[in-house]
Amino acid sequence: MSFTLECPNCGVREVTDFGFGGEVSPRPKTSPSFRELNAYNYFRNNVAGVQKEWWNHRSGCRVWFYAERDTRTNEIISVSLP
Repeated sequence: MSFTLECPNCGVREVTDFGFGGEVSPRPKTSPSFRELNAYNYFRNNVAGVQKEWWNHRSGCRVWFYAERDTRTNEIISVSLP
């Protein structure tokens, strides 16, 4: 399914111009255990609904940004720079 995504710098583009970086998850504390580090690196919530994700405009300005996207409909709710 194709959809459009808005780059904070370049405006609306086809999603194929972007690279998906995964969902945003909180960083572990300063000295995490192996279990906490493993969960941070490999486990994702993958919710059916609105989730905050990392995106990269790989065919444009190459900036990394956040996008809140409804995973059921691919509707983009908001985009922002970190």
